[in-house]
Amino acid sequence: MSDETLAPGARVAPLPADRLYRACDLAGLSFSDTADLEPIDGMLGQSRALGAVEFAASVDKAGFNLVAIGGAGGGMREAVKALLAEDAAKRPSPPDWVYVNNFARPDRPVAIELPPGRAIGFQEAMRKLIEDLKTTAPAAFQSEDYQTRRSAIDEAFQKIQFEAFTALRHKAAERSILLLRTPVGFALAPSENSEVVPPDQFSGWPETRREAMQAEIAALEKELEHIVRQVPLWDKQRRDAVRVLNRETAKFAVDHLIEDARAAFADLPRVAQQIEAVRADLIETVPALAAKGEGGEGEAADPARAVVFERYDVNAFVAQNGATGAPLAEELHPTLGNLIGRIDYVSTHGVLVTNFMLVKAGAIHRAGGGYLMLDLRALLMEPFSWPALKRTLKRGQIAIEDVGRFLGLTNTVTLEPDPIPLNVKFVLFSDRLLYFLLCAYDPDFGEHFKVLADFEDDFARTPENEAAFVRLTASIARRDGLKPLDRAAAARVVEHAARLADHSGKLSLRVAELREALIEADFCAGRAGRSVIAREDVERALQARVRRASRIRDRSRESILERVALIDTEGARVGQVNGLSVIEIGGFAWGRPTRITCQTRPGGGKVVDIEREVELGGPIHSKGVLILSGFLAGRYALDAPMSLFASLVFEQSYGGVEGDSASSAELYALLSSLAEAPLRQDLAVTGSVNQLGVIQAIGGVNEKIEGFFDICSARGLTGRQGVLIPAANVQHLMLREDVVSACTEGRFGVYPIATVDEGIALLAGLEAGVRHADGAFPPGSVNRRVEDRLRAFADIRRSFGKESGPEARPDGRP
Repeated sequence: MSDETLAPGARVAPLPADRLYRACDLAGLSFSDTADLEPIDGMLGQSRALGAVEFAASVDKAGFNLVAIGGAGGGMREAVKALLAEDAAKRPSPPDWVYVNNFARPDRPVAIELPPGRAIGFQEAMRKLIEDLKTTAPAAFQSEDYQTRRSAIDEAFQKIQFEAFTALRHKAAERSILLLRTPVGFALAPSENSEVVPPDQFSGWPETRREAMQAEIAALEKELEHIVRQVPLWDKQRRDAVRVLNRETAKFAVDHLIEDARAAFADLPRVAQQIEAVRADLIETVPALAAKGEGGEGEAADPARAVVFERYDVNAFVAQNGATGAPLAEELHPTLGNLIGRIDYVSTHGVLVTNFMLVKAGAIHRAGGGYLMLDLRALLMEPFSWPALKRTLKRGQIAIEDVGRFLGLTNTVTLEPDPIPLNVKFVLFSDRLLYFLLCAYDPDFGEHFKVLADFEDDFARTPENEAAFVRLTASIARRDGLKPLDRAAAARVVEHAARLADHSGKLSLRVAELREALIEADFCAGRAGRSVIAREDVERALQARVRRASRIRDRSRESILERVALIDTEGARVGQVNGLSVIEIGGFAWGRPTRITCQTRPGGGKVVDIEREVELGGPIHSKGVLILSGFLAGRYALDAPMSLFASLVFEQSYGGVEGDSASSAELYALLSSLAEAPLRQDLAVTGSVNQLGVIQAIGGVNEKIEGFFDICSARGLTGRQGVLIPAANVQHLMLREDVVSACTEGRFGVYPIATVDEGIALLAGLEAGVRHADGAFPPGSVNRRVEDRLRAFADIRRSFGKESGPEARPDGRP
C-alpha cells in the first residue's frame, strides 16, 4: 500500500527543512565575537517578576513578604538578590541590640536597642569597668583608711561588750559573786576569797545566808540576761556600721568608674538606666568580692568571682560593626535555633546552666531592618521552623524559643529573654508545585506572604530578544572568565536555548544550564588551541553532555536493534502501530518507540486497557483510552449499539504507563483491527486525540522524533520512514542536525497530522472517508470498513443472544 493509493486531498506532505529547525540569524547584530558586545544588566524576559520584587521591597506593611517561584537553573535567586542588595544599600542601617542582666529577675534578660554601631562600644565600656573593678575594689578595701575605720567599728563593739560585762563583774564581786565564762555561755557563782564556793560547801551554809546569796544571784542573772540579749543588737549595730562603711568604700571605688562609663552614653537614657542598676548592684556586691579576692590572684584563686562579674557584662546580640545600609541575609540551614535564635548551656559540676551571655541571635535578628532569604523547601523540612516563623510574623516580635523544652529534653532552668520587635522583609524561594500546595493547604500562608514573583521559564524569540540573549551570553562568558564566542557559536547557543525551551519561537531562561554549556565549550576550544569559541566547540560540548548521560538510552536502543524489544521499521501489520514515549532519568530525556497492539471481537461495547487492568496505567493514560470509546460511539454507533470488545496494550512494557500522548496511536491500532487494514510499520505515531477525532499537542516531540529516527538510521534509512506528529507541535520542532539533513534529502519524514482521518489515511494507505449526504461512508474507505465490521459484530451478538441466552454470550452481558 503506497502513498499513491490515497484519495485526492488525503495526502499529508512531510514538513520542509525550514519547519524542522529554526536557525538563528544575527544579521541585525554587528560583532565579530562576543567580546565586542556590551554585557547586559539584569535578567531577560522577567519584567513581571522583577516588578513584583520591586513592589515587595517598596511596601512597608505587614504581610507583604515575597515568594519567588520558578524553574531550577533560571537564575531566580541571583536576580532577586541583586535587586534587594541594591535596595538594601539605600536603606538606613538598623539599630544594634544588646542583652543585659536583669538584676531583679535574672531569668528574664533585658533587651536594649542602641543606635547602629554602639553595641560594641557599650560592651567594651562595661568590660573595661569590670577589669578596673577587679583592681580598684580590693585596693579600696585594703587601704589604711578603710582598715582604720573598720577597726574602730570593731573596737567600739568590743568596748561596749567589755564595759557591760566588767560593770556586772564588779557589781557581782561586791556581793561575793563571780561571773564565769563557760563553754555554753556565762554563769554566776558564790565566792569566798575570790574562789568559787564548792556545791557541798555551799549546801552547808546556814539557810538564811544561802537564801540571801541565791536572791543576789537571781537578781544579777536578770542583769546578765539583759546584757546577753543586748550582744546581738550591738553586733547588728556593728554589722550595720560595717555595711555602711563598705557601701561608702564601694561607692568611692565604683563611682568614678561608673561615671566614666556613663558619660560615654549620656545620650542613651536606657543605657544610663542600666548603668545605674549596675552601680546599685556593685555597691552591694563589691565588698563580698573584695573579701573573696584577698586570698589570691583574681579568678584563678576564686572562679566564683568571674561568674559574679559576668553579671555586669553586655551581650552584643546584634551589632552592625560599621556596616552601612540594611542587611541582606540568607539562611541555608533554617533550623529553629538558626532562624529565631537559641539559648546555649554550659556544664558546670555536672549541671547545665545558662545566663544572658549565652543568648545567641538567629537569622531573623541579623536581618533586622533588611531582608532575609530562605528556601521554602528547606524551611518546611526543619521541625518547628515553619510554625515558629508564622508565630513571629503574627506577633510582630522575635521571641526566642528553646527547642529542648518542646521535646522535653532539658529539665534545667532556662531563660525568657525580652522579645525584640520584628522589622524584617522575608523572601522565600520555591518551585511552583510546592508554592501552590502551600497556598491550598496552609491558610496562614497567604496572610503573611502576599506578593508573588513568578519567574518565566522562557521568552519570545524575536530578533531583538535574540540579540539580547547573545549579550547575555557575552555577560556570562565575561563574568566566568571564558573565551568569547564567534558569531556562529553565539547563534548555536541561541538555537540551543530554543531547544531547551521545546519551542522554536521561544528561548529558554535556564541560565545555569546555559552557563554549564559555555564552560564546556570553552574547555573544548582550549583543547583545540583556539582563543575564541567556535560553533564546533559548542556542538562538541553539547554532544559530550548527551554522551555522558546516555548509557541507559543506548542500552534501550540496543535491545531494539537486537530484536529483544520488538519494533518493526518496515512492512505493514493489522492492529499494530509504533507509538512514541519520552523517558527522563536524572534530567536526561530521550524518545523510545513502543509497539502498541489491539485485538477486537464482538462484545458489549467495552474497550479494555490492559495497562489499567493490571494497575500499570496511570489515570491520564486511562482517560485517553476511555476517550476512544467516546470517539467510536460518536462516529460509528449512530443507529446501533456498540457491540465491541477490544483490548489495547503496550507490548513489552514492564513499568507504569502514564500520559495520553499515545492515545492517537492506540486509536489507529483499534481502527486498523476493526477495518482489517494493515498499518505501515515504517511510521511511528505520537499525539493525543479527543472524542471528535482532533489530534492534540503533546510534549517531548523532538526527543520522540529523534528516538525513532535513531532506530531507523541504525537499520538503514529507506526514504519511507517517518513520524506522525500533531500539527500543533510543528512550532516546537528544533531537531538535531542529522535528522534535519535526512529529511532535507528525503530519507526521513515528519508529518503534521490534524485529524484522525489524516493519520489513518497515511498509515493505512487508504482513504479515511467522509459521510455522504445519505449518511454512508465511501465503499472501501477505512471508516466504511470500521462501520461495517461494527454492524457485523452487532448482528453476531444479536443472533448469539437469541440462540444461547445471556450466559453463553462472548462477554457474559445481555
